[in-house]
Amino acid sequence: MPNQNPNRNQNRNRNQNQNQNQNQNQNQNQNQNQTQNQNQTQNQIPIQTQNPDEDFHLRETSPTLGGGRVSGNDRVGTAFDLVEQMHYLFVRVVKAKELPSKDGNGSPDPYVEVKLGSHKALTKHFEKNSNPEWNHVFALLRDRIQSHNVEVWMRDKGRSEEDPIGRVVFEITEVPERVPPDSPLAPQWYNLEKRDGTNAKGELMLAVWMGTQADEAFSEAWNLDATAVSGDGVASIKSKVYLSPRLWYLRVNVIEAQDLQLGDKNRQQPEFFVRAMLGNAVLRTKIYLSRNLSPLWNEDLMFVATEPFEDQLVLSVEDKVAPNKDEVLGRCMIPLHNVEKRTDQKSPSNRWYNLEKHVTSENGERNVQKLNSRIHLRICMDGGYHVLDELTQYSSDFRETARQLWKPSIGVLELGILNAQGLSAMKTKDGHQSTDAYCVAKYGQKWIRTSTVLNSFNPQWNEQYTWEVFDPCTVITIGVFDNCHLQGVDKGGRAKDSRIGKVRIRLSTLETDRVYTHSYPLMVLQPSGVKKMGEIQLAVRFSCSSLLNMLQMYFQPLLPKLHYLHPVAVNQIDNLRHQATQVVSKRLSRAEPPLRKEVVEYMLDVGSNMWSVRRSKANRARIACVLSSLAGTFKLFDWICSWQNPFVTILVHIVFLLFVCFPRMFLSTISLNLLLIGILNYRGRPRHPPHMDIKLSCADRAFADELDEEFDTFPTSRQADVLRMRYDRLRCIGSRMQTVIGDLATQGERLQNLLSWRDPRATALFMIFCFIATIVLYITPFRFMAVIMGFYKMRHPKLRDKLPSQPINFLRRLPAKTDSLL
Repeated sequence: MPNQNPNRNQNRNRNQNQNQNQNQNQNQNQNQNQTQNQNQTQNQIPIQTQNPDEDFHLRETSPTLGGGRVSGNDRVGTAFDLVEQMHYLFVRVVKAKELPSKDGNGSPDPYVEVKLGSHKALTKHFEKNSNPEWNHVFALLRDRIQSHNVEVWMRDKGRSEEDPIGRVVFEITEVPERVPPDSPLAPQWYNLEKRDGTNAKGELMLAVWMGTQADEAFSEAWNLDATAVSGDGVASIKSKVYLSPRLWYLRVNVIEAQDLQLGDKNRQQPEFFVRAMLGNAVLRTKIYLSRNLSPLWNEDLMFVATEPFEDQLVLSVEDKVAPNKDEVLGRCMIPLHNVEKRTDQKSPSNRWYNLEKHVTSENGERNVQKLNSRIHLRICMDGGYHVLDELTQYSSDFRETARQLWKPSIGVLELGILNAQGLSAMKTKDGHQSTDAYCVAKYGQKWIRTSTVLNSFNPQWNEQYTWEVFDPCTVITIGVFDNCHLQGVDKGGRAKDSRIGKVRIRLSTLETDRVYTHSYPLMVLQPSGVKKMGEIQLAVRFSCSSLLNMLQMYFQPLLPKLHYLHPVAVNQIDNLRHQATQVVSKRLSRAEPPLRKEVVEYMLDVGSNMWSVRRSKANRARIACVLSSLAGTFKLFDWICSWQNPFVTILVHIVFLLFVCFPRMFLSTISLNLLLIGILNYRGRPRHPPHMDIKLSCADRAFADELDEEFDTFPTSRQADVLRMRYDRLRCIGSRMQTVIGDLATQGERLQNLLSWRDPRATALFMIFCFIATIVLYITPFRFMAVIMGFYKMRHPKLRDKLPSQPINFLRRLPAKTDSLL
């Protein structure tokens, strides 16, 4: 359905407001109702998916797996039994000898060009070297071969392309096939020949063969594709493995400072605080107000530090002399490699650090001035925590930082990334729409990145990876991205890799030793609505080494023990997670090839805790679904009490009498019913892993302005009239929540006031009732009272009164603290 124009709706609403203001004055409640109605009518048509017939469901597939399996028990990443077999043409260029120069004097600047039809790649060149060594491997999918010959040209940087040193030509039909685990094909010396077929001076050592991705040369191969050439380099087809940096929680306990020297000695009441800096993270203590020059804080500041500890912790004691002016009274720098590491609750040793001051002389030189002031600190690296860089519900690892606390693994996770189908065009290159797709998977500390498949909407990767599993209640995340940093696409380094979609798989939902082959929909939420970007086909297997050890994990704490014995403050958790994600993204962006910041942040769900009307609706629907079973139980009980089916109601009376007479049967019957329900549900158990659901996420029913608000920057970049409308809508939502919370508080306060004598008559009546109830309950057997109460509740509708019951009336008349609210 077409989207409504928000600006047009806002103008229409403003005109309606002007017409209403011209009418007679109305009271405040009517104005509030009109504002709510206007907000509700705005963007009433939800954003629909671009194609209503798109399939957003999970599909089970039957790919042909098992190509290139080396051994049945191989679990170290060399097995390829979860992917389809792919055949490649490999060309290994080893070295050359006795190469001539252009004029016959001196040495050439040689490099090699491997050409296969329209595909070609270049090695790096050597300056003035007649015997260069490259040892480069080039590869191309056999399905993309469009030529009958492989030409390996030896060229000289000092010569034109029309004047090569020589070449070696191979016919494709004569290239030998090599199937692993055959022995590697040994390279051979080949004489160079000229274009006319005559011999040229020099020899080249080569090896050319047909193989699969199970070949050991595949891990070091470079893409034989002209579109991937950039200068002297080529794009690698091999996958990359990255390791997250080892993160530590750095705890800085600022105790006190002594003998501080004020710049203005006449200040009566200085405002002391300590500012701590580690990298880009800056924290500060609370302000200490005192005339004493030895302030006391005893406050913890926590940072995220990473190995190797190259940064220094900078602490400065400052005085807040004005609202926007702070005076540095002293500073100290602490190298992190000298900081004590601990794995338990033992208090680290405290230490006094001397403060110094940086003074700028008249000639502009910065000098360090020693001070008599010092600061008392307790600093340590907490290795007993798990540094959270992911959301807890999507976390892939819960282990402690200190390796000596790790437990043995319980199994192995194997992932086969097969292919993708129907990817959307992500950019325009040379006048044509294209997508250069690659995948990133993250589990634990190990990140993987597949090769980039160029100019394909149906890329095939067929790459397999392995992870050790230490906790079954973890999640692996697989994301698909478009590479925008290839030659001719990246504009001055400002381009970002576009997200195509993401898949999450929780290991606890997988049966052990079963291969799951499914095609997952790739969905991205955009300001125009949710869009299906294609599908990705995966093969997943979770193997367990010890079933007993895995079952024991279900009874152990989710996080390390130190999180519960010495918990981190709630206000520090979000700040520490932000620090951790920034550290990880910065470190991985420095790898080669880099795993860029936008990719890491998307995989780690950075910004997912921001306010969103859509997420609020989704969470409300989830709560309603959870409470639906409880509501269904009450509806069933009301149906029984209404006597619509007298046989069922009488049967319930009989069962109720049995429970009263034989109370031991009650709990055992409940356990038996749960057992039977679980047995009956076994036939309908989930057969497929969970996947992202657009209906559960309310992505298919989101309004245009709600999506615009969700994609807005923080702080906002929208105009004032848009913000005013959103603020009014937020007030409407907040007012409803405020009313519900107020009603719950009122009922709780009424229960508290039963014995508080706030209403002396009500309290006296309740005490008389308690006195009578004490005597009656003491004299009357419990079974008799239970039968009377149960039969009274299930009495026939003809014996019921439509008015509220007397206890309800009594409770509603009790006072609450609402009378004291402004």
